[in-house]
Amino acid sequence: MRNIFIGCVALVLAGCTANQEVDLESRDFMVQQNAVPASTGVESTEHMARLLKLSGPTYVTLVVSDGEKQTTSSRPSENRAIPVTSGSGFLVDSGGYVMTAAHVAVRKGNTVSARAANGRIYSGQVVDILPSNDMALIKLRGFSGKATSPAPSQCVPRGSMVYSLGKPHAEGDTARVGRLESMHYGRAVSYGKYGYPDAMVLKMSTHRGESGGPVFNDSGELVGMVVSTLTDANGNLINLAHAIPSASLAQFLCRNISCGGAWASLAQTTTDSCPAI
Repeated sequence: MRNIFIGCVALVLAGCTANQEVDLESRDFMVQQNAVPASTGVESTEHMARLLKLSGPTYVTLVVSDGEKQTTSSRPSENRAIPVTSGSGFLVDSGGYVMTAAHVAVRKGNTVSARAANGRIYSGQVVDILPSNDMALIKLRGFSGKATSPAPSQCVPRGSMVYSLGKPHAEGDTARVGRLESMHYGRAVSYGKYGYPDAMVLKMSTHRGESGGPVFNDSGELVGMVVSTLTDANGNLINLAHAIPSASLAQFLCRNISCGGAWASLAQTTTDSCPAI
């Protein structure tokens, strides 16, 4: 996890074999209302429970290992790839393709262990990575589950309720409820070999381990992916996070696999026309 100071704020990366249908009911989330009262309208407990039942099965937690770096054992058969990062991700089709942040995946070819909604661990590999817009695609073996449904519009109105799914380090699965502050940050961000040309600004405070997690609207439709959270110059969270918009996710996904429907339509759009405020 790195801090990147931009003006008076810093960016913190929020990340730190037969097919089996995934159990859609077994995952529990701790709900945190970051920017809105817990009793208001769509953020009510009952509504969030319905949204999490809809979107929760699409989410996975990830441990990424470098296959070129292995533990040393007197028995070569016991050598294992060394974990290098962990984070969150989400299923983008029923065939086992998962999206996450590039800084979680690190590089193409890395091995991945993913924990699904049923608690089972699935193995896979990073099949593509786009460091310049902090996106990566993973293919899991033997995984058949519920994929995310992207929102039909690439734009999210300012002030709209959104929520993210992720697993902060040393904590349980968490749903964070917030608001869209802006569709545009208005400048490029870089950290090491990763970064993005622009980002959605979310009124919510994500934590380490949540990079690559999905962001949904109040209908449970995917609108983005968490990549970083903002802090002040002293490293204190300021209740703002950055997310890659769904249009960029769709373009990256459809470059790699044959996609149709909402994904294909979304891939033909950009957020350039979306108002910043």
